[in-house]
This record gives sequence, structure tokens and C-alpha cells, in this order.
Amino acid sequence: MELLPKTPTSQGPAERFTGDVWVDMLAEAAPSSRLTAGIVRFAPCARTAWHRHALGQTLYVTEGIGLVQTRDGHTIVLRPGDTVHTPPGEWHWHGATPDRFMTHLALSERTDEPGTADVEWGEHVDDETYRKAAQAR
Repeated sequence: MELLPKTPTSQGPAERFTGDVWVDMLAEAAPSSRLTAGIVRFAPCARTAWHRHALGQTLYVTEGIGLVQTRDGHTIVLRPGDTVHTPPGEWHWHGATPDRFMTHLALSERTDEPGTADVEWGEHVDDETYRKAAQAR
């Protein structure tokens, strides 16, 4: 058993996020584990770029109201206590609503496949796509 050191809070990089996003990594796949876990805090209107995970991703919302959307336009409104899973390879984005902060725990696994990216990042979610998703609530 080992107490893991705390890492400093980092700002989500502009190439992967729109708006103010802050990340606290809790677990970074150690050699005996593939788990990555982080607490991600989104300011109102902040969101990820389109992305997909080789082994899927699970989000658990702890505060605020958020959105998650797939490429086909399916949108889920997220509230505290909600859990959503995106399966391996599914393009999606997630973030806060226009008038609320949102915090979630993000869980995913690293792949052991050489040459396979754990996360593939795409383009930013445009304002029109975001606005339409926000109307879903």
C-alpha cells in the first residue's frame, strides 16, 4: 500500500478545452494499474473538445449541471450523483451548462496496445453545437 503524492491543480490546455477548466489528477496509471482518475472543474460554458477513449470513459458528476453529447447529437444533462459511460471509441464532449459550474470525476483506462492512443482528440465543439445541446435541458 502506498499514499500517492498530490499533484498540483492544472489548467486544462486550450487545445483540448474551451473556457476555464481545471484538473486535479488523482491517479495516473501506475505499472500495476491502467486506471486514470481526475477531478475536472468546468466554469459556465466551458467544455472539452470532441474526443474518444480507446477503452471508454466513465464520468460521475459531483457538483453543478453539465452536458455530454455524442457525434450523433444524443445529449444527456448531468446533475450531481449522475454517472454516464461512453463506450470505447465513441466520439463525445462534455462540459458545464451556460449558467452553472460543473465538476465531475473522470475515470478511464490506459491501453497496453503499442501505438494505440488512450485518448484521441478532435476539433473544438463549435458554439452552435454547444448552444443546441444546452437547449436540451
